[in-house]
Amino acid sequence: MNPIRRRRLMWVLALVVAAAIAASLVAMALQRNVAYLYTPNEVITGEAGADVSSGQARFRLGGMVAEGSLKRTDGSLDSHFSVTDGDAEMPVVYTGILPDLFRENQAVIVTGRMEGDRFVAEQVLAKHDETYMPKEVADKMGIAHQKHDVDTPAGP
Repeated sequence: MNPIRRRRLMWVLALVVAAAIAASLVAMALQRNVAYLYTPNEVITGEAGADVSSGQARFRLGGMVAEGSLKRTDGSLDSHFSVTDGDAEMPVVYTGILPDLFRENQAVIVTGRMEGDRFVAEQVLAKHDETYMPKEVADKMGIAHQKHDVDTPAGP
């Protein structure tokens, strides 16, 4: 093989290897930053996966702020509330300033991790008006209700 062709082939191979390594690093970085959306029922029943329940995975929890669940700690930014999908409730702890539109009986999406039986939120997103619920949350809650209705036997 001609030395010029060999050198050109080596450059092409080096470029392909570098592109493959760069693509792998980007894919790994994106995978680590992905936060899936689950409802409280999916987390409690284990449908979300073992890494979610064990606190290893960062994810988004979506639903409604349960009525009567909001408690703020005096003298600190700690807030305790529960997120419900109508079938299950998940206690949430958040340290920080809650959004202005955050209220009980309103749609919310919180991002964070599980610590034991409670969700520790890093970020809280509240809906922007009375009629809006994020499509992802509405779809997940609808699916959860359908599963719950199928699994629950009819009363007498």
